[in-house]
Amino acid sequence: MRVAVVTDIHANLPALDAVLDALAPFDALWVLGDIVGYGPYPDEVVARLRRERAVAVRGNHDAAVLGDLDTSVFNEDARLAVAWTAERIGTTARHWLEGLPETRIEGDFTLAHGSPRDPLWEYLVSVPLARRNFAHLETPHAMVGHTHVPLVFREGDGRIETIAPSDGSTLTLDERRCLVNPGGVGQPRDGDPRACAMTLDTETGVLEWHRIPYPIERIQQRMRRQGLPPRLIERLSYGL
Repeated sequence: MRVAVVTDIHANLPALDAVLDALAPFDALWVLGDIVGYGPYPDEVVARLRRERAVAVRGNHDAAVLGDLDTSVFNEDARLAVAWTAERIGTTARHWLEGLPETRIEGDFTLAHGSPRDPLWEYLVSVPLARRNFAHLETPHAMVGHTHVPLVFREGDGRIETIAPSDGSTLTLDERRCLVNPGGVGQPRDGDPRACAMTLDTETGVLEWHRIPYPIERIQQRMRRQGLPPRLIERLSYGL
């Protein structure tokens, strides 16, 4: 089975459309949270995911838009975008987001937004944090998002290896456990403005990372028309 794995779409419909079109055909779609927030297409993004019968988990921005998470720890731009989204998101999209769990298990994988240990908030960015999450993990592997940066932590013989995938990178899963981040679709933050996503071949265990260009100007124009924060608009040009 070929699985497309995406995260941190952040209501960026042009990026999501480009990614799904580029990764097609696929047999399943896994979404690791932060489906809305920041971007101007919350209803349209949810509609596309529903059409694709996506298997998804909730992210911190999704929870905030639903009113289930205090936004006082968000920066000002994020708070403004959450408020904008909460005022405009449609009933169908809201109900779909409300039905998403914080974690779910698909075969050998735990799916979460932040981390298996703290699904909404923890950023998996260091070996010590990875070690704590491996101790918590109940499946061979996990897939997470939240950082908007592609990254893998692989555990073997008591040591943890850090791998930073780039466009076209592949990794074959084996007996070593992995915490895998596919990178961000709607707001990449590794200096590459192209959308980032991943595919999984469940038969061979091969993961592959993909960088996909999309019409950034289109979403920037829509964000300006909607009065979203300028910093959120500008950063899309730089992938930061």
